Parts: sequence; structure tokens; C-alpha cells
Amino acid sequence: MTATRSGAAGDARLSEAPLLGDLMPWSTAPLRFGRAWILAPDPPSLTARWDRLVRAGGAEREALFGPTRARTPHSAVTALPGQATGTGRFARESGRCPRPLRVLHGPFDEQWLIPDHRLIDAARPELWRVADDHQLFAVEQGYVPQADGPALLVSGLLPDGRSPAGRPGRIRPLYRRPGGAEPNLAPGLTALLTARYGHEVTAGQVLAWAVAAAAPSPEGCAVPLTADPGVWASGVELGQRMIDVQLRGARGGERPRLPGGRRPYVRAAVPARPETIAYDAGEEALLLGTGRISPVPAGAWDFLVGGVRMLELWFERRTARPEPGTLAAIGPSAWPREWTSELLELITVLALLAELRPRQRELREGPWIGRAELRAAGVLPVPAAARGPASVLDHHEEGPEGQFALI
Repeated sequence: MTATRSGAAGDARLSEAPLLGDLMPWSTAPLRFGRAWILAPDPPSLTARWDRLVRAGGAEREALFGPTRARTPHSAVTALPGQATGTGRFARESGRCPRPLRVLHGPFDEQWLIPDHRLIDAARPELWRVADDHQLFAVEQGYVPQADGPALLVSGLLPDGRSPAGRPGRIRPLYRRPGGAEPNLAPGLTALLTARYGHEVTAGQVLAWAVAAAAPSPEGCAVPLTADPGVWASGVELGQRMIDVQLRGARGGERPRLPGGRRPYVRAAVPARPETIAYDAGEEALLLGTGRISPVPAGAWDFLVGGVRMLELWFERRTARPEPGTLAAIGPSAWPREWTSELLELITVLALLAELRPRQRELREGPWIGRAELRAAGVLPVPAAARGPASVLDHHEEGPEGQFALI
């Protein structure tokens, strides 16, 4: 989606560009689940795992739970913002599984999570407080030298922020408060860009430009800012298209589709338990055991993030065999039809983004608004307060053992 990392590193001017952290200063580290069984590609697996756990008692429950230093069945924690889940110690839990929540697991992989704070080592509650139908999350990808792939992705779902390789990136909400209030932008940034381009610049346009223009660097995600109003308009249009593809129809958009004749179809049914995935470049076919999907553009198969092929990673997460007897081993007995539909959509998303990649490389041409100009305008350095979450003074959240806390 962006230039290769080797290409980005070779751009001598990239050190002049601001980092995404200069433009969208508030961020969090990725979520840390602490136990694999609370995440699954399908909701029924989570319900079955929960039921198995609450039927167990004593030492068996402790072992199945998977205690860590951050969470044990005896931990006392608050409820996650916006989630109606218990806050009593899990050792006494006997109720039904909370409704699984759709989340983004790493790049492009939409899975389901049990949204119970007692089960998550580091849930980043500040993200949950601002996750609503107005919010978008910019997710930086971990830096891997010489590896091809995007530096920045966007999600409407709550992302866990995990990178498939390299050091973890950061999660940056577009807005600091619910309802699309208070953009997470450096103070004075939109005023400066409005003056330079001759028209109002919005927070959404800044995010769209960043998605299109972002380049990986050892310092973090660099975002060259063009000084040319025409290039800015072109980059915003491109970035918005990339965002729409990644949102997959959310926020009122249309679900991504390839042109007629290029849409992938199942030519041979996926077997009950496919064990291998391969690509036939000559036939443009994706092979899952004896199953066959085509046409699959080479751009979709070759789409990498952090040097990891996305289609292979998606498949491996659904066919890996966890340790027998663990909760993570509870899953579908055969390949669900829904997974095939999700795979067809993922192929479409990756193919469309691969087609847009060449246009991104054009955005770093011409003059830039560099760090020096941002400092001269007072946009940099960013005030310390802008790097932390906004205070929420009127929102009640349930604390441990049913007590209420004013956040």
C-alpha cells in the first residue's frame, strides 16, 4: 500500500517529514489479551469456551483460565466502558457468556472477542471510552527493515493493534471524545493547513492524507505533508478511497467489490479441514487443500504487512491446532461457510488496495511542509496534554465488585 520500506529509507528527505505522532499525538500501545482463548474467528467457539470454563471449579478453573501476573480468576477489576459485563471475581462467575464483540485482530483479520475486563491483561479502557460509530482508529504497523507493506492502516472496529512482525505499533483514535468530538490532532495543525491550501481542512482529511502518504521509518510512521494544494486534494481523495475499502461498508459506505469478471468465486468447495494454502499464479487461483478460489489477483496473494503475507496468516490462524485440553482447542469441527465468505471479502480488500499502491508513491513529489515549518508555526512541539486521553468527568463506570467509579 505504501512504498517499500527499503524505498522509504532511501528517501533522503524523509527525516524532514513529521511523524504521525506529531500530527495525531494521543495514542496507546496495542491491547494485550494475555490468553488466546478469549479471541476466535466465530462467536459460537467463544460461548462454548466460556461455558466449559464456568462449569469447571477450583484448580481446574484456574488452569483453564490461564492466570498471568495481570489477571487470575481472583482479580478485581472495573467493567470495560460500554460493556455490560460482571465485575465480581471470576472465580465466582456462573453466568452466561457476554455477547462477543467484533474486533480487528492485527491487520485485516476481523475476529470476535469476549469483552470482559476480567479476562484481558491490558484492555486500554481509554480506547473503549471513545469507540463508537463516529470513531476511526489509525493503526501504525511495526517497523521491519527492508520489508514491504503499509505503514498505516485504519479500522472502524476496535483494533488490538498487534503487528504480524517487528516491534508493536501504536493505536491513534481520530477523536478524543465520543460522538466525533475533539479531533486528535496537534493544536494549530488544521489552521496551518487551511491557510496553506486555501480551503478548510478537516480531521478526516488529515487522516485520509496520512493513510495515503505514510511511509515507514525507524523513528516511526512518517507522514510527508505536501505544500501543493493540488497534490493534497489528490492524496486526500486516494486516502479516503483506501479507508473506504478497509472499512468494508461500515460508516455508511459500500462494501468493496472488484469489477465484473474479476470477482473471486469458489470453483471447488473448501474441504472440511483444509491443511494447506497455496497460490497458482498461472491460473490466478488460491488453493485451500482441494478447495479452489479464482480469480485471485497476484496483488492480493502478495500483499504483505511487515513482511508477512496476509492471506497465509489469515488461513493459519483458522487452521492451527492448539494444545488439546485447552479452551483455545474448542472450535468448529469443520470449516464454516462463513469463513469462505470472509475470505472472499478479504481477497477483494487486498486486491483493491494493491491496485491503489502505485498512486501513493506520487504523493512525496514536490515541496513539503516539514518539521521546521511546523515548529515555526507553533504546531510543534505538541503540548503534553494533547498526548494523553481527554478527561471524562460525567461518565459512570462500574468498579470492582459492583462499586461505581466516576471517571
